[in-house]
Amino acid sequence: MDIAVQITLNAIIAGALYALAALGFNLVYSTTRFFDLGYGAYAAVGAYMVFWLYKGLELSLVPSILLGIIAAGVIGFLIETVVYRPLRARKASLTVFLIASLGVLTVIQAVIAIVFSSQFQTLSRNIGEIQTYTLWGGVITQTQVLILAAGLLIMTVLGFTLRYTMFGKAVRAVADDSEVATIVGINSNRIIGIIFFVSSMIAGLAGIAVGFDTGIQPTMGLALLLKGVIAAIIGGLGNVYGGVLGAFLLAAIENAGAWQFAGEWKDAIAFAILILFLLYRPQGLWPK
Repeated sequence: MDIAVQITLNAIIAGALYALAALGFNLVYSTTRFFDLGYGAYAAVGAYMVFWLYKGLELSLVPSILLGIIAAGVIGFLIETVVYRPLRARKASLTVFLIASLGVLTVIQAVIAIVFSSQFQTLSRNIGEIQTYTLWGGVITQTQVLILAAGLLIMTVLGFTLRYTMFGKAVRAVADDSEVATIVGINSNRIIGIIFFVSSMIAGLAGIAVGFDTGIQPTMGLALLLKGVIAAIIGGLGNVYGGVLGAFLLAAIENAGAWQFAGEWKDAIAFAILILFLLYRPQGLWPK
């Protein structure tokens, strides 16, 4: 096995996962301007829905994944409607929103732990049947290929939608000033609700991808959220394209550092990069 090639492949796959997390997070942040910590919980919802349907009820794989993604989207939409929308109507501060989102994260994680237990689980029915491919001396699994393909597809579709469609223009208008957007006839609450639904589905897909790649546990969404936030800050907070750039850069530096030191250093490296960017380039590489 060529170590350099394997490190590169690992960085690309990790970058695709981080990009998914950053895409959904940046989509919400660019529209509402607050850090939705509950975003990490939606990833766990998608993963555990697939766990219940695919391994528990033995439903087919594709319907299980689709229902898991939709379930995450529905939970995100309901949270926005029941929790965040009333706070927005009362013009609550960003601090209140942050605390509320932390409560959402904590409650959803606790409910998942109660229903499914807090033990580590896998989504694959038979680990021995995982297919692998050899590429230039490195090894990549079929699951990782699908993660990369799904990540690239979502990045492309989301980027096109936001840039060239009427919905994308409405999103940008709400992001600039929701009150003015309402005055000119745009239903800001409806747009934000759709944004939460879409971003939560992306989070659900990211959680499912992690579940098939490594495994799941109730707190899995927090780690994915943190990497998504770091990628978003590196690339440019609120910039969808910048988040993708930051995700792959973060993954490349993490995996190169793990090669030189040890895998346990990955999180330390990620937060060191975050601190450096906050100190010397808080606007990120690609400011909005």
